[in-house]
Amino acid sequence: MKPPVPNLTAGSIPRTLFVFALPIMLGNVLQSVNGSVNSIWVGNFLGEAALSATSNANAVIFLLLGAVFGVTMAATILIAQSVGARRPEEAKRIVGTSVSFFAVLSIAMSAAGIVLSESILRGMQTPAASLPLALIYLRVMFAALPLSYAYFFVMAALRGAGDSKTPFYFLVISVILDIVLNPLLIFGIGPFPRMGIAGSATATLLAQAISLAALMQHIYAKRNPLVLHQDELHLLRIDWNIVRTLVVKGMPMGAQMIVLSTSMVLMFKLVNRYGAETTAAFAASMQLWNYIQMPAMALGAAVSSMAAQNIGAGLWSRVYVVARTSVLFNFLLTGLPVILLYIFASQALGLFLPRGSAALPIALHLNRIALWSFPLFGVSMVLSGVVRAAGAVIAPLLILGTAMLLVRLPGAYWAASHWSEDGVWWSFPAAAVTAMTLTGLYYKFGNWRSAKMQLRSYAAATIESDTAANTADTETTA
Repeated sequence: MKPPVPNLTAGSIPRTLFVFALPIMLGNVLQSVNGSVNSIWVGNFLGEAALSATSNANAVIFLLLGAVFGVTMAATILIAQSVGARRPEEAKRIVGTSVSFFAVLSIAMSAAGIVLSESILRGMQTPAASLPLALIYLRVMFAALPLSYAYFFVMAALRGAGDSKTPFYFLVISVILDIVLNPLLIFGIGPFPRMGIAGSATATLLAQAISLAALMQHIYAKRNPLVLHQDELHLLRIDWNIVRTLVVKGMPMGAQMIVLSTSMVLMFKLVNRYGAETTAAFAASMQLWNYIQMPAMALGAAVSSMAAQNIGAGLWSRVYVVARTSVLFNFLLTGLPVILLYIFASQALGLFLPRGSAALPIALHLNRIALWSFPLFGVSMVLSGVVRAAGAVIAPLLILGTAMLLVRLPGAYWAASHWSEDGVWWSFPAAAVTAMTLTGLYYKFGNWRSAKMQLRSYAAATIESDTAANTADTETTA
């Protein structure tokens, strides 16, 4: 079999990076739109209690998906480095171990979650009116967890191999199916059963199942270099060295999600002090900020795969050009929506706040202060993607923790005591400048170039294993 072609290690870097990152960014937008549409169906037709139920349950699922985000990123980088180094056997070994590891992990988490769903929701102080609905919804989502993990891992593995278009195409299928199936299963239209809130969760399950099955059929039909054939099923046997790498390198990347979530929860707690109108203004702004951050998030993911392949191929000069190009693209792709929002902020915020709302002028004011910080924070996101691709995962976590938990939050509380709400809003630019400066310094002067993703050479481990097997065969023959 011919080795996979690492198409991220050749050709024009700006064009390759843009073409590779665009499907990831569009996929993020699609998923956000999908969540919004599902919330519209539930909130408008099943009521506020049902909407609260799905929000509480989705918070749990988001945390669980975030828990394996880092491990998935570690697998993506390992695969990308192996592809870049033209070691297809090593890439397949990583895929095989990762598949088995995620299967065992997700099944265990699914079973535990179904049993503990009620305790989890009560621990979150889910409102009594929403608790029965949330319990139904969450148990279906827990049942779908192995499928969700498999779906996201396959898409991540393909991106690691340099293919971001195929995952996007099948994500489109999943989103369309989810949007269509939601009302059919909620209300029991036509031959479909009336399932209420369980129908919304079941729609997501079915959409992902159908899309995953179609994706697997497609990559086998196209003979994708990462797929395991019948004579390669022994690669599904777990290689604990690979698992150790996935966990040790993945946990710091996953911890970054926890840092972001924790800082935002604590920020809401501070903002709530200023009343419902200020909280509504902040919540409406957050809706817009989610979309503003998508280009930088997509670039960060794309850069990790692209830099990892070039590091695997030993093409360090391309790695540096990838870093510079990603910073430029970040300012263009994040800066443009920021400029547009400065111009059309009133109309954009009006999508989330009613006409004449007292929260609207507050939202306009806080956006004038905070919006410009997002392109700066994007620099930290894309450069962190570069250094992570080499295996340096601790420094980005420490930098993010410093910016979020040592600058933004304490700064917000201190500044709020002097300048009220304005002090809270200025903590966002302060954190962004901190993150950008520290990441830039680490990229320029840090030791990330000498980091290693693998804790031990898989090739060496394979040679040792094969040598031991051959020795045993020789002794048996003798």
